Amino acid sequence: MITTRFMSSSTTATTTGSVGVGVDKPLPIWRERMPDAQFQTMRNILAAPSPVGLEAAMTRGVIEPYFAKWMPSSWRVHTFKGNAGIVVDTHPNAKDMFTVMIVGHADKIRMQVRHITSDGKIYIDSDSFLPLTLLGNEVTIFSEDPSSPGSYRTINGGTVEALGAIHFASAAHRSGDKGVKKEQLYIELGTHGSNRGEQIKKLGIRPGDSVLMNRPIKRGWYQDTFYGAYLDNGLGCFVTAEVAKLMANRSKGSQKIDNVRCLFTFAAYEEIGRFGSRVLAQQFKPDAIIATDVNHDYVSAPGIGDRHMPPLAMGDGFTLSVGSIASESLNAIIETVAVKHEIPYQRDVCGTDTGTDAMAGVLGGVDTASTSIGFPIRNMHTQSELGHTGDVLAAVHAIYHTLEHMSNINMTPMTLKDGHPRLDIASSLESLPIPRLPKKEKNNSSSDDKDKSE
Repeated sequence: MITTRFMSSSTTATTTGSVGVGVDKPLPIWRERMPDAQFQTMRNILAAPSPVGLEAAMTRGVIEPYFAKWMPSSWRVHTFKGNAGIVVDTHPNAKDMFTVMIVGHADKIRMQVRHITSDGKIYIDSDSFLPLTLLGNEVTIFSEDPSSPGSYRTINGGTVEALGAIHFASAAHRSGDKGVKKEQLYIELGTHGSNRGEQIKKLGIRPGDSVLMNRPIKRGWYQDTFYGAYLDNGLGCFVTAEVAKLMANRSKGSQKIDNVRCLFTFAAYEEIGRFGSRVLAQQFKPDAIIATDVNHDYVSAPGIGDRHMPPLAMGDGFTLSVGSIASESLNAIIETVAVKHEIPYQRDVCGTDTGTDAMAGVLGGVDTASTSIGFPIRNMHTQSELGHTGDVLAAVHAIYHTLEHMSNINMTPMTLKDGHPRLDIASSLESLPIPRLPKKEKNNSSSDDKDKSE
C-alpha cells in the first residue's frame, strides 16, 4: 500500500558522502519492489474488460468500488450520460478554486466481430493491433444477448487464427516474405459437424460484439518488470487512483490540501480520438490537465535506430511531454518537483500531438495548461506489453508532489498566465573554453647520454 512517505523504511542501501561512509540510506519507493497488495490492485484495474464504448467495467466495476474503501465523505463521484467515464472530485462545491484534472483513460483497444461464415469462422476487425501479433491468442467474446439488449454473455476458449497449419501456407508466408492481412483474422471456436455457421449464430454472436485477449498481467522474470496485455491504459488509471489515495491519506491529517481542487478522471473513448476527456474538460474547465498514459521504450524498440527518437528507456523514470500543446510553465513546476525529490524522469519530444488525453483541453476548446506524464513500455498494443513498476511509482509520486507544491505556493490561474517563458529575455550562454592539453616535457638528457646512445 502506498503511503505519503518519500522514502521507505523497509529497504536500505549503503551510501557514501557527507553523511558518512557506510551509512544506510532508505531507498526511494520507486526503487523498491511494488508491494503485492498494490500490484494486485494494478492487476485488477488492468484486467477489467473495458473495450472502447464499454468502459464501465473498469470505471464503475473496479475503480469506483476501490475509491469507496478510502475516499473522504466530502469527495464526490461524477458520472455522465454519454460516456462511462467518471470524475472523482475532491472539492465539488469549490467552483472558483484552482483546479487540476489528472486523467487516465479506461478504454482498451479491442477486436470486433465482423462476419460469420457457413463453416463457423468468426471474422474480426483487428483495430489497433498488428494482425500477426494476434495469431494463436486465446480470446473472450463479449456477446450482447439478442433477446435482452444491454445484457452481455462471455464466450471463452476461442483463438485467433488466419493461415491455419504451416502445411497450407504459401512459400512466401513460410519464409516471412508475406505477412498476415487484417481481413484474414478469424476466431476458431472448434465447432464441428453440419451447419457450423448456424451453431455460431445460435450462440447469439453478432457483428459488432467485442473481443478481448485473455492475457492478465504477471510479474516479469527481471527485477520490477511486469507483462501482459492492455497496459494501455489501465496503467494511467492505476496511477490516477494511487495519486488520489495519497491525497485521501493526507486529508486525514493536518496537511490537508484545501486550496487545490483535484479532479481524478477516468475517461472513455481515448483510443478513437480523446472524445471522452475533451467532453469532461469542456464541462469542468480545469486550470491544468495532467494526462497519464503509457509511452514507448524507444531505446529497445527494434529497427528504429535511424529515426533518432528520444532516448526513452523502461526503468529510467517517468516521461514528461515537451512540445505540442504541453505547457512549459506547468512542465517547469513538475521538473522542479522531480529534481527536489530526486524522482527520475525523461523528457519526451512530442511534435504536434502528445497522443494522450493531455490534448483534451485544446480539443475541447478550453483554456487550460496541459502536459502528459507517462511510463515507457515495450511492445505496445500487443499481448506481451512490458513495463517497470519503478516508472509507474515515479509517476505517482511526481504527480502527488506536484499537487503538494501547487498547494504550498497557493497556485492560482494567474500563476500560469504570468508564468509563460520569455525567450526575449533569455540570458546569453557563453562558449566553453577549449581545454588546453598539457605541455610535453622537454628532453633533459645530458649530452653524454646522447653520445652513449649514438
